[in-house]
Amino acid sequence: MRTIKIVADSSCDIFTLKDVEFDCAPMKIITDEREFIDNASLDADDMVNYLYQYKGKSKSSCPNTTDWIDAFGGADDIFCVTITSGLSGSYNSAYAAKQIYESENEGKRVHVFDTLSAGPEVLLVIEKIRECVKNSMAYEDICDTVDKYMKKTGLVFMLKSLKNFANNGRVSPIVAKLVGIAGICIVGKASSAGTLEPMHKCRGERNSLKTLVDDIEAEGFRSGKISIGHCQNQSAAEQLKELISEKYKNAQIEIHKLRGLCSFYAEKGGVLVGFEKA
Repeated sequence: MRTIKIVADSSCDIFTLKDVEFDCAPMKIITDEREFIDNASLDADDMVNYLYQYKGKSKSSCPNTTDWIDAFGGADDIFCVTITSGLSGSYNSAYAAKQIYESENEGKRVHVFDTLSAGPEVLLVIEKIRECVKNSMAYEDICDTVDKYMKKTGLVFMLKSLKNFANNGRVSPIVAKLVGIAGICIVGKASSAGTLEPMHKCRGERNSLKTLVDDIEAEGFRSGKISIGHCQNQSAAEQLKELISEKYKNAQIEIHKLRGLCSFYAEKGGVLVGFEKA
């Protein structure tokens, strides 16, 4: 019998998966003083608190081909899920690992999914693959089903700080300084190109959460799964769950803490929301 495995980079925020073989290739967060490996041993809260005080440059680093091949672990059929290629080299690295792995292991197969997203939406994709595997679907059918599923998922976000984006050279420091002043939050979405697209400047957390609810409706949510990831902001996640549940009685909502990579970009107080579209 062929062995099946799901593999993802650590933007998925999980390190284990029930009933299906799973492994995670860690991202890294690097400063001039410290390096954080985004694995199960990382104290994400300690990292967030350190970065909150840190004034220097910081950056993220994706898994290399060796990291990916190690994560593949000799399995026959591998479903590999990565953070958006619009923000990271993880997909390109995983695809290079696929080519090496398949060339050195005749008959073994790797399908790499570029989610064009991060965090909670990546998690939804992994859960869909798991569902297909548990239903004993054929390899090619799983690839096709999940490719279609990714066109029916989305991601919105609320950020209270853009400091790490600025330190990483992804936004202007001037723009970053405006966020957080007088309680201003940025609300936006993952674009079709896999970049983060700011859409609203909202004053106050409550207004931002209400805007998130409006945005998931505008993006096509009517019922189904919603995954809420937060960085040290459980109360906002619970408020958002309540707001969504009031409007959509059949919404299936789960809440989790963001791990290292997503916490690096969401920063303290940030919330990411993955959802299924109609």
